[in-house]
Amino acid sequence: MKIGFISLGCSKNLVDSEKIMGMLKTGGHELVNDPNEAEAIIINTCGFIESAKQEAINTILEMAEYKKGNLKKLIVVGCLAQRYKDDLEEELPEVDCFIAIREYDKLNEILCRELGNPLPKFSKAQRLKTSKKHTGYLKIAEGCSNACTYCAIPLIRGGNRSFPIEKLVEEAKAMAAEGVKELVLIAQDTTKYGIDLYGELSLYRLLEEMNKIEGLHWIRVLYMYPDEIDDNLLQVMKSLDKVIPYFDIPLQHINNDVLMKMNRRGTKEDVLALIDKIRETFDRPILRTTFIVGFPQESEEQFEELLEFVKTSRWNSMGAFTYSDEDDTKAINFAGKIAEDIKNERLAQLMELQKEISLENNRNLIGETLEVIVEGKDALNGKYRGRSVYNAPDDVDGMVVFDSDFDLAMGDFVDVKIEEALPYDLLGKAIAKK
Repeated sequence: MKIGFISLGCSKNLVDSEKIMGMLKTGGHELVNDPNEAEAIIINTCGFIESAKQEAINTILEMAEYKKGNLKKLIVVGCLAQRYKDDLEEELPEVDCFIAIREYDKLNEILCRELGNPLPKFSKAQRLKTSKKHTGYLKIAEGCSNACTYCAIPLIRGGNRSFPIEKLVEEAKAMAAEGVKELVLIAQDTTKYGIDLYGELSLYRLLEEMNKIEGLHWIRVLYMYPDEIDDNLLQVMKSLDKVIPYFDIPLQHINNDVLMKMNRRGTKEDVLALIDKIRETFDRPILRTTFIVGFPQESEEQFEELLEFVKTSRWNSMGAFTYSDEDDTKAINFAGKIAEDIKNERLAQLMELQKEISLENNRNLIGETLEVIVEGKDALNGKYRGRSVYNAPDDVDGMVVFDSDFDLAMGDFVDVKIEEALPYDLLGKAIAKK
């Protein structure tokens, strides 16, 4: 059967999508890009925040229109199906089958029933990588046990469940053999890795094993919880030549009262001590964070405290979003909701401040030579685009845009001398291919 596949949401969802597509290909199905050709379409949905839910619904309705042509089956999987399966089955009769995440242990049986052909188990499926060949995401755990009051992830994905080191090493070796040079470790909370399997925080053990894999050049870790970044992890990261000192630490806020209402562990003082420790340990650490503005009862003074913290801590990169109520979370029942216009004003003010800081940080790199992985070439102006250690994949942190007198291919590593700085991007010229 000809099958179209749409993956929405985060990189963790993308890993699931690649496993499902691997199942389908192994089962003899043909994956197609044109929905007009598809006899079945599978949509892997996100259900984390309101905008993601709306995107998923709009995509489902858009794909349902193809039932007027060749499309025989429309199947929806993922987070939205997990959260709202009963409601969706009633409201979207155009969909032939909703498969919740809790049903993934029977995913092969359900898809066989809907599509035909024997399929392997989801947990054992060979991934069909759809992202860039040279960069690959490795999901090291599923679920989350942090129970933040604003977050629905534990309700959708359940508690933290780490995958065994030996299985992750096997998967990473296979990815390296297929050409992956940058391995990106992801989970809802990567720093909690292994506590459920080995009785201790074991990200450091996993990194030691990953560092041994031939073919990998960069190893990057995302989604680190601040109070689980201990001295041992820092020292191990420093000792491993492939591990980038890139610290993606979503803080969500800095005021202690707001952090307590969010049910975030640790305090402002703990965070300040951690930042100092990281900067003392590494010559040039890269610090990224995320904040929520407009959390219920967030006062103007608390927001000003957040602005001052961002101003003094000088993050290399920062993301932010406004608080939104999520079904079944504790925060949905909190009093003191902030008006939308105030939330949006605070978000704009915070991002404008970070834009200034980012520009200053980037200007400090003028004259430096950075190692860059090539992401592509603009057909119009002939300039290459790539990422340095400062830039996570998928346009999270901006790009390095550069000229080159020699030809380069996607995935090549090249030394680029930085000549100009923009708020989020760097401009330069290639000086040597690695």
